[in-house]
Amino acid sequence: MNAIDYREEVSAQDAQAVRRLAEESGMFNSDEADIAAELVDERLAKGLASGYRFLFAEEAGTVQGYTAYGHTPCTRSSFDLYWIIVDSRLKGRGLGTKLMAETEKRVRDLGGTRIYVETSSREEYEPTRGFYVHCGYRLEAVLQDFYAPGDSLHIYVKELT
Repeated sequence: MNAIDYREEVSAQDAQAVRRLAEESGMFNSDEADIAAELVDERLAKGLASGYRFLFAEEAGTVQGYTAYGHTPCTRSSFDLYWIIVDSRLKGRGLGTKLMAETEKRVRDLGGTRIYVETSSREEYEPTRGFYVHCGYRLEAVLQDFYAPGDSLHIYVKELT
């Protein structure tokens, strides 16, 4: 992996890159990949008023991973991490950890003091939950059977210092 460049600006091509990353990850169905791409379209249409911020990690001009995050409405300084996806061919090489750290820095710079992230309790999400713990997030709440019977919502939080 060569040098990674980060950018926050969103372009029309990013919707396709986001959809590709989501689909190739094997973690998301086509409806979920569509939702990920729709956030890019929403940001392009409304700018920062959309509430969505992006951080793209690029290598040689190709998106290798990204985060989508934003200020949690009606809170003073809480943020939500909506998506973090890294190219499946690069998993385990540290890009996700670097991307998370860079996102957290930007949230701090925006006055954020906490980041919340939600994920599924399904077995295939065990590596995702482990990743959040590795990055310093703690399990704050579990909403039983949230997504479906036997598929609970896990909410993680990290206090930024």
